Amino acid sequence: MASDGKVVVEKVGEKSSVTRCFSKYPLKFISPRKVGPSKTDAVWIYSLTYGGGVVSGDSISCEFTIGDACTTVLTTQASTKVYKSMGSKCSEQVLEVLLERGSIASIAEHMQDYQVIAMVVLLGPKLKQVQDQVQKDVKRIMSEQLHIPSASLGHQVMTKSDRFLMKPSFIASTSVFGPKGIGVVVRIAAMTTESVYKFLHHQLACLEPLLGMSPYRSQTTTSQFDNFFLHAAFATEQELQSMDWCLAIV
Repeated sequence: MASDGKVVVEKVGEKSSVTRCFSKYPLKFISPRKVGPSKTDAVWIYSLTYGGGVVSGDSISCEFTIGDACTTVLTTQASTKVYKSMGSKCSEQVLEVLLERGSIASIAEHMQDYQVIAMVVLLGPKLKQVQDQVQKDVKRIMSEQLHIPSASLGHQVMTKSDRFLMKPSFIASTSVFGPKGIGVVVRIAAMTTESVYKFLHHQLACLEPLLGMSPYRSQTTTSQFDNFFLHAAFATEQELQSMDWCLAIV
């Protein structure tokens, strides 16, 4: 697929700089010269689409090459709207990022022992019970993971250095979004894929009456589950507010 946009970021005079920036309709890149303090070595790139969002039939592909030790922020000026598809005209966006060897090593260093990053989006009034349960379970899991035994309970008191050595194998957080808190986002970092799928299998099992099957029960079920909710991404904003859907990205 031919790229509609290409951006290359390299070190120029010890600072991250855009050395190549190309885009064509319906895509456009904006890279302001100054976003933060001058001492901050970061390139900000805003991605825009003509028409105010992704419309029916749009096929957008862009490539980013990030040089060694460079810092780049790719964002948008506002939330990107995905308009309802017309007939058989589908829309797609493809983002390809090439990190130079040094950048990959930096990511590995930041990730350390964590091998999996996941995000789950729960949206809609029918998922209210699931949202409440997930928030309670995440709070309980993290309380247990980060609990430090007390000397008054007869356990050994941990030093400050010991606390830094403790690294939870599973980290999760939740946040509410949307009007009247209609949605919940769950963010996960884990050391193994098994722990993430176990968490998803347990938390989403109660969706079986709504979906007709339990998500992540098998590979076939997972594929059907992902395809089902991918269709919801093409709905309008008003339709989304009255729709119940779940999106899991691992």
